[in-house]
Amino acid sequence: MGMRRGTNLPRMGDFNQSVILEAIRRSGSGLSRIELADATGLSAQTVTNITRRLLDEGLIEEAGRTINGPGKPRVTLRLVAGSRLSIGVHLDPSVITFVLLDLAGAVVRRRVARTPATDPHLIVEAMAEAIEALIVDAGADRAAIAGVGVAAPGPLDAEKGTVIDPPKLAGWHRVPLRGVLAGATGFPVTLEKDTTAAAVGELWTGQGPADESFLFVYLGTGIGAALVRAGDPVRGSSRNFGEVGHIIVDPDGPTCTCGYRGCVEVVCTPQAIVERAERAGAFDAPMVRGDGDEVDERLASLCERAAGGDPLAVELLRVAARDLTVLIAALTNTLDVDRVVLGGPFWSRLAPAYLAEIPALLDARNATRALRTLPVDGTVVGDDVGAVGAACVVLDSVLTPRASDLYLED
Repeated sequence: MGMRRGTNLPRMGDFNQSVILEAIRRSGSGLSRIELADATGLSAQTVTNITRRLLDEGLIEEAGRTINGPGKPRVTLRLVAGSRLSIGVHLDPSVITFVLLDLAGAVVRRRVARTPATDPHLIVEAMAEAIEALIVDAGADRAAIAGVGVAAPGPLDAEKGTVIDPPKLAGWHRVPLRGVLAGATGFPVTLEKDTTAAAVGELWTGQGPADESFLFVYLGTGIGAALVRAGDPVRGSSRNFGEVGHIIVDPDGPTCTCGYRGCVEVVCTPQAIVERAERAGAFDAPMVRGDGDEVDERLASLCERAAGGDPLAVELLRVAARDLTVLIAALTNTLDVDRVVLGGPFWSRLAPAYLAEIPALLDARNATRALRTLPVDGTVVGDDVGAVGAACVVLDSVLTPRASDLYLED
């Protein structure tokens, strides 16, 4: 951890550098030095010194001059998106998604692989091979790669970089994923909870104000939540924020492994929705394998039928939306955020049914409804939000200004 100090000039320089870089990145088309001084509140001299360093390092470039009235023409400074890259990996029980991101947060390359048999060593080997292939396919410069971010199901032991006992990944007991993958790839590795990574991806690629707060509801094999407050993810003291699987949403629901009835885990997950549909007679025959692929196929079929107006499918998804809203309302009433974002691997197919129901249902349960309506949006990132988010966590550590950087040394 090192010492805590009030002033630390080199760090202050780094902090100001990331403030400027972030302002240029968020502007999209670039900013002049004068606009940067206005936007950041830094002195013209500081802006000049830092932009010179960023130009030397190739992180930004001069992108044309504009003449506004008398005086010197203004030079627009723009991000060089390819100057730094990061790799994001999303480990899911059924597939592993790999993305190569540039500094602007754009996906340069992606790959998807089936998650091999549950032996962790095979999985890490497969990950390292896919990362290598991703770099080679993209013709990327290794020196430009800032690191690898991995999004994995929680709970995680962040101190040790260990995936503990993820549901549905049998055989994964305290796997030191961060260390093993760093050894296999030669890159620094960051391990993050999938839900938190997804929220960081949303923050990075979204167009919201830099200081916004939102609840991210993650719809994967399990259901999770993440919180962004004042433009930063809230990770929790063990970095496991958002384990919501055992909040009760339907007191008359099925019995859960924890001994209670109607937990999120047995009511809101894709598997729970498919099982309820089976009990309601929506499918001709029960599931044969009962694995992730079969759940996936059945949920897809249910969503297609609902889109086509099949009354039973429509009703089943309406009930699923209602149950999820009980969870969302409990969280938004507790956390008091600006808005709600839904995303994750199952979101794109559930989106039409859920967006038709959730906003009005949430409004009815909103403790602050006399003051405001809570906007409910789908993610801007798409189904790869976990992998994109994991890569953004790496870029974030390189780029984003953190006041804590001023007096904390790792």
